[in-house]
Amino acid sequence: MSVEPFVVTVPGSTANLGPGFDSVGLGVNRYLTLVVKPTDEWYFHSDSTDLIDVPSGEDNLICEVALHVASDLGRTLPPCNVKMTSDIPLARGLGSSAAAIVAGIELANQLLGDLLNPEEKVRYASLWEGHPDNVAASVYGGLVIGTHTEEATDVLFGGIPEVDLVFLIPTEELKTKKARGVLPEMLTHRQAVRGSGVANVLVASLLQGNFALAGKMMSKDIFHHPYRNKLVPHLDEVIHVVLNETEAYGAALSGAGPTMLCLAPINKGQDIKDLLQRRFPNFEVDVLLPANQGVRVEALSSVTEA
Repeated sequence: MSVEPFVVTVPGSTANLGPGFDSVGLGVNRYLTLVVKPTDEWYFHSDSTDLIDVPSGEDNLICEVALHVASDLGRTLPPCNVKMTSDIPLARGLGSSAAAIVAGIELANQLLGDLLNPEEKVRYASLWEGHPDNVAASVYGGLVIGTHTEEATDVLFGGIPEVDLVFLIPTEELKTKKARGVLPEMLTHRQAVRGSGVANVLVASLLQGNFALAGKMMSKDIFHHPYRNKLVPHLDEVIHVVLNETEAYGAALSGAGPTMLCLAPINKGQDIKDLLQRRFPNFEVDVLLPANQGVRVEALSSVTEA
């Protein structure tokens, strides 16, 4: 099969937004990009700082996912030379692994003739990742709300929220496995009812554009914040400063952390960033926007000419 060179671009993501644990995701405008060209054997390489030491052969996560999809479809893939570029930091709560999973699915999809629709991409990605929040946000962009089991994956696209996103990114990594390890096996019925109620209001307020109420709900999570704050010692302080000293709507862990997310009024992100950078000089503070589209594919020639 003849393969024309192409480019895959996948947005990063933030998940949970506090109480929307494993079900709410939001694409962000940091990206993983693959430049794909046919070759005699698989070779993955990158000049990006976070990706220099990732595996270069078939043990690369992107390649593992691509080969899995092809095998599941009863097909084989032609080997490719894949140059990876990314400004999504690893293990910081900005969906680096989810972006890689979605990139692998799209790599297989393109090499097999563009067979998969978005729902099928989300299904493959959720089965690999175990939950739909980050991966669905990378497939669709914008806001997503979903649920996933081994039997089915159901995800709704919630549009592109008109907000600024201010992230406080620590230098240290926090592996998701470790962050999940501190979570309890069970919650009481009362806790579950309270947690789901807060999550329901979060989703409804996001869909209605009531971001002040969404921000209020972000800091009322009981599913993971109370347990992960010992792994992210500045979390409570950041939330307090955001709510009492800035115009931001609210703050929460980004995914499993340690990055923290502030939901901010549109065009107010820079002012909030400046204040938070002064208050927390050891963090990288950055203003991002919701990704206005999900994974996309272009011919390499069109990208080069642009």
